[in-house]
Amino acid sequence: MKITTYQFGDIEFDENSIINFEKGLFGFENLTKFILLHTDENVFFWFNSIDEPEITFPMVNLRMIDDSYPVNDSLEVFGMATLNPDPLKITLNMKAPVYINQNDKTGYQTILDKDNFKIDYNLFVEE
Repeated sequence: MKITTYQFGDIEFDENSIINFEKGLFGFENLTKFILLHTDENVFFWFNSIDEPEITFPMVNLRMIDDSYPVNDSLEVFGMATLNPDPLKITLNMKAPVYINQNDKTGYQTILDKDNFKIDYNLFVEE
């Protein structure tokens, strides 16, 4: 299969790599099919819609940020990033994670009822 994306141009992918979200994502409930893209030299994953290929979400594996972040063994957990030209202003939403099961190619988004996870967690800090 092939889609043309705004971020990456033409992308070819196997139909078996499509991740299905029965209820979509918050604010994008009509988008239910995605592919997860990653390059080795980048901390970001890119969650690209198949339904509307011009829509892509930058994501970070939350276990890289917090190895105790709640997750089931069969799921990967990602936080959506808000990008900014200033790296110190890039934030992650750790309150509404996206869970993906790579085995059965399904996923969902939820809101955690815990105060210790922020909506706007700073990904980078000045040392």
